[in-house]
Amino acid sequence: MKVRILITGGGSGGHIFPLVAIAKQLQQLAVKSNLELDLRYYGPQDIYTSYITREGVEARAITPSKLRRYFSLKNFIDFPKFVFSIFQSLFKIYWFMPDVAFSKGGPGALPVLMACRVYSIPVIIHDSDAVPGLTNTVSSRFARQIELSFASAKKYFSTSKVVKVVGNPIREELLNYVSLDPMGAKERLKLDPKLPLILVLGGSLGSVRINNFILTYLEKLLSKYQIVHQVGTANLADVKKTFAAISRQMDPKIKKRYYPYAFLENKYGEMLAASDLVIARSGAGTIFELAAFGKSAILIPLPESARNHQQMNAIEYSKTGAAEVLEENNLSEGVALRMIDKMIKNPGVQMRQATLKFSKPKAAEMIAADILSLVR
Repeated sequence: MKVRILITGGGSGGHIFPLVAIAKQLQQLAVKSNLELDLRYYGPQDIYTSYITREGVEARAITPSKLRRYFSLKNFIDFPKFVFSIFQSLFKIYWFMPDVAFSKGGPGALPVLMACRVYSIPVIIHDSDAVPGLTNTVSSRFARQIELSFASAKKYFSTSKVVKVVGNPIREELLNYVSLDPMGAKERLKLDPKLPLILVLGGSLGSVRINNFILTYLEKLLSKYQIVHQVGTANLADVKKTFAAISRQMDPKIKKRYYPYAFLENKYGEMLAASDLVIARSGAGTIFELAAFGKSAILIPLPESARNHQQMNAIEYSKTGAAEVLEENNLSEGVALRMIDKMIKNPGVQMRQATLKFSKPKAAEMIAADILSLVR
């Protein structure tokens, strides 16, 4: 039996990486069920698309457009693009006509789903955040099934809908490192196995404000810890230039404890396993990855995130006792450095237990099974 499945979403790593995890599970389930799977991605073509295509998934470009809930001159540009992308989706999907469509939301997804509705194609959506995005809020009205990462997000959807809390899909290659002990991971990465490791993540694009905080207090931090710092591709040159300037007077031994990276791609799983503390933004993808690895974390929500969803993600996660929340305006020596020292000196068994309890490592498998269940 041949099964045609469409997946859509995009705009950030937080949309694409879960799609990669789900695509792999769909392929594995198809083999187990003796199904001939034709899996295609419809959405924006950007720096993340290659993560989808390298899994053997065909990609079809759909023009992205951002729908804003507030007045902006950019709306006059994006609205015509949105209308165009609807017709673009109608044309491209007509020649595929999938049995079911799955969406992670984000720019480019809504036109695809609207076209699917015209063709009466069953739709299943997943929202990663504690506060759903606009695309998922709109598409939930005609979705056959809604899947969520956070239970608190259920209140935003109709009670007449099938709503399931499944967690956030995590890529299989990351989960392969979950059982790796920190000491062994540090040795594999040629890091000092006896020195606490702080892993700093600013999201898939990096964070200038978190970067500046780390660089400002770098010498004090390096006197006690080693730091692996994901700075973002666009920020790497500036960070290296600043580090070169501030490290001139540093003890060479201390200087070697700082490792800036543009983006932790192939090493990310090992770095997570090796870390003693993670400082990160509070995107849903990051939170569920931290939970899977049982890592203590300081979450710094992005103030400009849509509908303040990062703040809500951080609050919901911290309620479990799995992390501490630090506002950006508290990125100071008195507050932030004291919190870092406290969490590394007293990691706490309860916090680790809370992270593992929150974790849902089977999310991708559950979503893939639900997608296939909608095939007519």
